[in-house]
Amino acid sequence: MLECVVNVSEGRRADVVAAIAAAAGADLLDVHTDADHHRSVLTLVGTTAPRAVAAEAVDRIDLRDHAGVHPRIGAVDVVPFVPLDGAAMEDAVAARDEFARWAADELDLPCFLYGPERSLPDVRRGAFASLRPDAGPPRPHPSAGAVAVGARGVLVAYNVWLAEPDVAMAGAVAAELRSPAVRALGFAVGDGTQVSCNLVAPLEVGPADVFDAVAARTPVRRGELVGLLPAAVLERIPSHRWAELDLSADRTIEARLSSGRRV
Repeated sequence: MLECVVNVSEGRRADVVAAIAAAAGADLLDVHTDADHHRSVLTLVGTTAPRAVAAEAVDRIDLRDHAGVHPRIGAVDVVPFVPLDGAAMEDAVAARDEFARWAADELDLPCFLYGPERSLPDVRRGAFASLRPDAGPPRPHPSAGAVAVGARGVLVAYNVWLAEPDVAMAGAVAAELRSPAVRALGFAVGDGTQVSCNLVAPLEVGPADVFDAVAARTPVRRGELVGLLPAAVLERIPSHRWAELDLSADRTIEARLSSGRRV
């Protein structure tokens, strides 16, 4: 089984987010929307739903009218395929390559690949500069930009909100947190400030670890899980801390798959 965590550049028009999510049908596990980031993260299973979601997003999102905190290269910004139980990284790479060919042919989207060859930050830095698209036209789509299509292991997206708005502090803390297991940026988000993290080795460095690392440097208002996390990551954290960290048993990938719950 493959998971696909599609990030689209829309977080303010609820009707548009709902229409994009509805395109996934029964393969939708979760939707996380953030108006300040102007971004929604849709957790899907399989390889069919990502195509339906991408087509709907390209039809409804125009980057020429877009402004948000989060870095982006496209309306359908990131499409990573993730192997779950019974699947291997080779399966994710094959799904990635097939999606890129489809998006190039059907949506006229330039596609940049990431995974074993290079990282997502490499794509963000190099797209249309040092890097040419791996599929699709050589220039951005007029309204939808481009898409980074990936194959990766499971990661956890997790934000830590500072008690007081201090962008310089958030940036400094993010720089200290960065490691092979943690990608982090500091953002001003609305009236607040957050350290936004991608935990790329969440069994080594999980949500509690980054929450506590930030809290050791500056007072923290709250933590925020973006999307879902693996049950094995949650099980490493004492249950009495789950509420403080914005975690719960029903927000694991396994719980959504086993219960058939859809959002």
